[in-house]
Amino acid sequence: MLPTSLLLTCHPQDQAECRRIIQRTLDEILRTFSNSKAYEGLIPQDLKKAIRLETLLPDEGLGFDRVLAQMVDRIFPNLLRPSSCDYMAHLHSSVLLESIAAELILTVFNQSMDSWDQSPAATEVELEVIRHLCALYGYSTSETDTAKCAGWDTAITKGSVADAVDAGASGTFTSGGTQSNLMGLLLARDWFCREKLHHDVRQHGLPDNYRRFRIYASEISHFSMEKSAHLLGLGYDAVVKVPVDACQKMDSQALQRLMRADIEAGNLPFCVVGTVGTTDYGSIDQIREISELCQRYEVWFHADAAYGSGVVMSSKYASRVAGLALADSITVDFHKMFMLPISCGVFLLKDRRHFESLVFHANYLNREEDEEEGYTNLVGTSLQTTRRFDALKVWISFQTRGKNGWSELITTSIDNAQYLYGQLSQLSDFEVVTRPEISSVVFRLNLGDDAVSNQRNKQIRRILLHQHGIVIGQTERQGRVYLKFTLLNPLITREKLDGLIALIESLK
Repeated sequence: MLPTSLLLTCHPQDQAECRRIIQRTLDEILRTFSNSKAYEGLIPQDLKKAIRLETLLPDEGLGFDRVLAQMVDRIFPNLLRPSSCDYMAHLHSSVLLESIAAELILTVFNQSMDSWDQSPAATEVELEVIRHLCALYGYSTSETDTAKCAGWDTAITKGSVADAVDAGASGTFTSGGTQSNLMGLLLARDWFCREKLHHDVRQHGLPDNYRRFRIYASEISHFSMEKSAHLLGLGYDAVVKVPVDACQKMDSQALQRLMRADIEAGNLPFCVVGTVGTTDYGSIDQIREISELCQRYEVWFHADAAYGSGVVMSSKYASRVAGLALADSITVDFHKMFMLPISCGVFLLKDRRHFESLVFHANYLNREEDEEEGYTNLVGTSLQTTRRFDALKVWISFQTRGKNGWSELITTSIDNAQYLYGQLSQLSDFEVVTRPEISSVVFRLNLGDDAVSNQRNKQIRRILLHQHGIVIGQTERQGRVYLKFTLLNPLITREKLDGLIALIESLK
């Protein structure tokens, strides 16, 4: 016999049980936030033992209350708390309060974003959010307006929201940067084959000379470039890693030399990826210089702005990402600087006609007559079929905070990174790689001998994690181990940063 309450329906008893379950869960969640530590759980070996189950699927269900008690005992104490000011390890943010409500809404209604009849209002919301995002990032043809319809006025946004659509800009929500970057390279490959080689990859597969295809990205670009090249049938060898300068930006002159050499060798450059916020350093490649080279050599320009896309929200620092609209496609992540729950990414496309590479009509899902009758089926713009209604999180957070609220949040984090860099640069025991452009600071304790310094920096990160509940990052450069603060939480204060510096220095 089915349980009395199984689903959320219009019946009072189901609604009462749903309310009880959510309230009990929320109460237990709030109890875990009893201190400010980012992590106070077990070490890996002990955690494995604590999580182990005799069976995942018991003969008789335990009921929600007993399962919740299990989670409170085993899981909750060992979860990371990204909202803590002691968490600054990765591009993994805390989440805004209103976005928690958004997650509840989109989970309860469980819309599937592949066809209009599975997500009527959700489809229209996503289209509207994409329309405004295209304008925010400057995808338009008009030179006379400044995206006032989007409620924004920065140096990089030219044209109204309507102009952005008329110009052919479009986009789709994704699971994050890796998927968005894959889409950029896929559409670039298909465009190149179609326009330059007169070959239809969608119909016929890769052309015979595919081993000569080349993608260019900086030597510290995201690993999804290699992963994407593999998935596209081109292999890691297709990715040419371009050296970076002392500021950790792609060396544009080296890029030009490499492209020329490849052309002379008979290879086929088809895409350059500019990184707008590298994972470790937050460095921003020279967007305009890369764009000029892409135009000269007639290749696709993809901007991986998964990290740096949030900078556009800062009235103080938006000019640092000026020129993003020069790219043919842009990766934007909202679960990084924008502090929205995972997953929430967007892929923006200057000319929506390139989405044709992803279109496949299935009679049961996205019939051609639907479009003629005004029903938009979004499956034709995505690598995914079933997708979550993630656009709701952007809609709610943008409307809730507004332009000025967002500017303050993003500006605070970038200001914090500038302050931290200044403090560390004055201390003789610390070595800092480069001045941050966004909100990441890479540094190390320099104890003279590299081997000794490497070992101690590794140990300090573990001590901070397991003895102090503080989680910071670690990376490597030129054989040296570095520590990293990724400052995405605007609640972090300068006094907090001073205290962390002092603590690390005391551990040397």
